[in-house]
Parts: sequence; structure tokens; C-alpha cells
Amino acid sequence: MPVPVILPRAEHKISRRDIDPEALKVLYRLHENHHVAYLVGGSVRDLLLGRRPKDFDIGTSAHPYQIKKLFRNCWIIGRRFRLAHIKFGPKTIEVATFRRVVPDLPPEELAGELGPGNAVVVASSPEPIPGPDAGMIHRDNTFGTPEEDAFRRDFTINGLFYDIGTFSVIDYVGGLEDLQKRVVRSIGDPRVRFVEDPVRMLRAVVMASRLDFELDPLVAEAIAEYRGLIAEASPARLLEEYYKILRSGYAEATFRGLAETRLLELITPELKNPSEALWDALDRLDTYRRRFPSAPPELTNTILIGSLLVPTGALDRRSPPSVRDPHGDRLNFGILQIARRDMERLRHIRQLTPRMADPELPPRVARGIVGRPAFPDALVWLELFRDEPERVEFWKQLRTTQAPATGEPGEPASPSETLAAGKPRRRRRRRRRGGNRQPEGA
Repeated sequence: MPVPVILPRAEHKISRRDIDPEALKVLYRLHENHHVAYLVGGSVRDLLLGRRPKDFDIGTSAHPYQIKKLFRNCWIIGRRFRLAHIKFGPKTIEVATFRRVVPDLPPEELAGELGPGNAVVVASSPEPIPGPDAGMIHRDNTFGTPEEDAFRRDFTINGLFYDIGTFSVIDYVGGLEDLQKRVVRSIGDPRVRFVEDPVRMLRAVVMASRLDFELDPLVAEAIAEYRGLIAEASPARLLEEYYKILRSGYAEATFRGLAETRLLELITPELKNPSEALWDALDRLDTYRRRFPSAPPELTNTILIGSLLVPTGALDRRSPPSVRDPHGDRLNFGILQIARRDMERLRHIRQLTPRMADPELPPRVARGIVGRPAFPDALVWLELFRDEPERVEFWKQLRTTQAPATGEPGEPASPSETLAAGKPRRRRRRRRRGGNRQPEGA
């Protein structure tokens, strides 16, 4: 292993004030119990760039069940490689034991190890592991050193460590130099890395677009050569990556990068020739997202995927009936499968927003719209994609001043809606059986 570059505290800009307090608690407790504990990955990169990290992941020499003994709020997850999830209310700090490095196989050998709908599993244990994935190749479930773990990561700028014991930054892979050069470079041969996991091609483009970095020429060449493998990746993973992109505040730049590298047309062919309407929608989405320090909960998956479906007209095309989906209730967007609930909610949004933009809407109808389940999403949609600031302000004020409504005119209110509106339910008088009949013998 090479000698690492170590930046002491005086030579870098990372401050513990900028690290999530729960992540600090985990780091300190591991360190106090004589385990090596590092902040790892993208959080170190972002802190060095003066950006706000999205997640704070931790690498440690402690094994998963050693971590669990130190934290009562710890859950062990994963079948192949165990991870510790430490819960602090809704927040989760992920802690992973350092993994052992694996010798690279040639890309042609790795290509034969791709599992169905998944990336290849590159690992270091030759023993078969029982379970539902027993047919997969397992070579990555043994523990290693910090040095080995650094070389297991995808890109050099993600292979940096922050040591809570010395407050120094540790670099085994040349990440500090690439941060200065503003380049996304693969750790090891990018052809091997992309065959191991084709989703890394997408992540390389995402990272370059979000940070305004350049792709290393070898990375760009490997994407051009192996881009067809992206269609073999899990559709669920790719859909989650799309949601992350749309929620990042850099959606337009990222989708332009995916279009240039021709990954976009393989995942969602409907976006092969993007229209100006699509770029405008993504620009509006980015402008809204950047108003907040982190992604607001108002940007639901329905809103996010709608920013792609509506400009392309894909919402009006249902998938053909199939064995798993006999009623055609899902939407196939390229190789992605959009859930029925998101499709239906998006249709409701599109029905509501024209009415919400109408300044002559009767007050009674307006009060009913506020009580609709789709109203919160429709209000965000109105703010995002229609230039109606006065109507947006009107609906925000109406929402804050009005008690929950009981439905639109002509629609009966449900019992739960009636109770939510503060109106007592009218109790029906029970009719006695037998009328005024006199008892026998009276």
C-alpha cells in the first residue's frame, strides 16, 4: 500500500462544528473504545469543498456486533456485508467496518458474473453463503484495513478519510490532488469498476455535474465503451438515482451530462431528444430546491417524477397489461417502473392546478380544494410550473387560515373529514321495532 498523504488540522478547512452532532457522538464513542473511527466518503469531500454534506457515513475497525454493543439504538442490516445503522430519531448514521481489497479481474471475466437485474458482486470470501442470493458470486464480505477500504471505493474524491482521533485528513488514493484539479477519476481501472457495478457510470456523471468537475478521460472512454451495461442494472436502483438527481438542485446540469454521455437514452429513451420544455421544468425545479439548505419534504417523489413525465407527455401512456400487472396500473418510463400511486396523484395535481390558477374560483369551491389529499402537492406544482405568484400566496393564506375542509360542493364528507373539520357527527335516532303495538293481555 502507498504511503498516505496526511493533512494535519492546521492545513484543511474541516471543522467539527460542520459535522453532524450525532455523527460526532458515534465517532467519539468508537474512538473512546479503542477503535479506529473515520468520517468517510462524500461528506469529507464536501466539507473540504465548503459544501454542506447530505450524509455523514463512518468507517471503523470495529466489527458490526462490536458496534452494536456500544449503541443500544443500533440495527445490523445486510446479508452479504453487514452494516450498522445507528438511529437518532428520524436520522440514521451508517457505520461500516473497513473492507478488504480485492484483486481486479479482467472486464471480460467480470461481465460473466453479472447477476440478473443487479451489478456484479465483487468480494473476497470464496465460501458460499446460504440464502436467497446463494447463486451470486460472493467475494466482498471480509473485513480489512483503512488502506484497503480506501481502494475499495469508486472515485478518488470519495476515498478521503477524516480521523476523529487526530483531526487530520488521510488520503491513500490521490483524492486531494483530484479535488484541486476538479476531476472525477476512478480508483483503479474504470472499465473494471463499471463492469463491477454499471450504476457507477451514472454516479460519475452525477458527481461531475453537481460539483462542476470534469470527467477523467479514462472514465469518459470507459463510459462510452460499457454504457450498454446500464440497461442491466436494477430498475429500482436507477429510479432511486433519478429521485436523488431531481432532489439535488442540479437536475438540469446532471440530465444534460447524462444526455451527452448517452446514458439517458438507455435508461429512459423518451428523453433521447430532450425538449426545451424539459430543460425549463428542470431549471424551475432546481431554482425551487436551492431556496432550502436541504431537500424540503414538499418535494415528494410525485412532484419529482412529474417534472420528467409531464414535459415529455409520458404520463398519458400506460404500460401494456402483463402477468405481474394485469390492469396496466404502472407506467413504464423507459426501463423504470413508476408506481401507480404516483401516477394517480400526478393526475389529480394536473386536474387541480388549472382550477387553483383561476382568480374567479368561487370561495366555497376554493375551501373544498384545500381539503383535497392532493392539495399540498398541487400547491407546490402551482408554485413550480405556473407563473402565478398571487394565486400561490392566496392558497398559502387560505391554507393557514382555514380549518380542514369537508370536500368540494356536491361531494359528501366522510366521517373522518367531518370530525377533522370540528363538526360533531349527527347521531341518528334508532327506530324501535314493533311500532305502537300493545303487549298481549293489556
